[in-house]
Amino acid sequence: MEQILAINFNKKPCYNIHFKDSFQELPELLEPFQITNKKICIVTDSKVEALYSSELKSLLKDHCREVFIFSFDEGEKNKTLDTVKDLYTFLINHKFDRKDILMAVGGGVVGDLTGYSAATYLRGIDFIQIPTTLLSQVDSSIGGKTGVDFDSYKNMVGAFYMPRMVYMNLSVLKTLDDRQFYSGMAEVMKYGLIKDAGFYEWLIANMYEICEKDPTILSEMIYTCCTIKKAVVEKDPTEQGERALLNLGHTIGHAVEKYKNFQLLHGECVALGCIAAAHISWKHNLLSMEEYYEIRDMFVPFNLPITVDQLDLEAVLNLTKSDKKMEEGKIKFILLKKIGKAIIDNTVSDEEILAALHEINFSEEDQYE
Repeated sequence: MEQILAINFNKKPCYNIHFKDSFQELPELLEPFQITNKKICIVTDSKVEALYSSELKSLLKDHCREVFIFSFDEGEKNKTLDTVKDLYTFLINHKFDRKDILMAVGGGVVGDLTGYSAATYLRGIDFIQIPTTLLSQVDSSIGGKTGVDFDSYKNMVGAFYMPRMVYMNLSVLKTLDDRQFYSGMAEVMKYGLIKDAGFYEWLIANMYEICEKDPTILSEMIYTCCTIKKAVVEKDPTEQGERALLNLGHTIGHAVEKYKNFQLLHGECVALGCIAAAHISWKHNLLSMEEYYEIRDMFVPFNLPITVDQLDLEAVLNLTKSDKKMEEGKIKFILLKKIGKAIIDNTVSDEEILAALHEINFSEEDQYE
């Protein structure tokens, strides 16, 4: 597998995304960063540490000055400034300087937290992204968005800070549990909905192979997602315009995620948010009713929820008002003009949000109506 995507800003190379089927080529690809006299800190969580940290440390130890492992308990609940503080302390105690490297090995939580720590430790230290979940491979590891949650508000503290390299070992998806895998499929579906109707149709046509985790199909799928995100972030690296389209489903998704105290996975909430956004798009006469129901139902084969139990609609609505994408007191919503074409809209009303939330809210009363 010799696929590479180069991320460029202002027509200048910034970093490469490497698609591989093992970790074996990582030391060679790190050579341009002159790691011989540098220390590397592998930042990971407790679940991923047990799977890959020993292999990575063994691979790297003869190529750099020293390798350390910093691990924290898995889960969104630990994506906080307290964990960042623990990492700062670890780096200080082990005398990491600006020329050393952090290596994020894990899913979106690990990548976001490591990137933010790298951006702020000693005013900036290099970091490498090694995403190990489908969601992080197709989305969070690319584009330089870093951050942590603050009082459970998603990514409220963060920075745009680019990695030096993204190394994807696609074989790690074999160890990913089904719920995490399908969570990543929400972000995959999002790319088709906002930018590429042909890719959306391809996902439906290859549904069986995707669910069977066919390596060839997954490789093509992930590469296509990264290609779409590359094109968007190169035009708008700090989300001043078009990059906001990547947030389809995230405003309501984040609100549901917080309301449910992170008991649902991020991708599961994005799926619910996409359905809500499609519902609003229908009510804005952008989508037909048939298109709305098709979009909603296409999440089902990928084992993603289309309803959620017992939401307090007013409470979720209030949480959307705390979204970091608010502008001048208005929610910047991403709506669908059609499958493959998304737009930014600042006119969505509270009543429309409540109606969309009602659409994804499951209650026993609704069941027996």
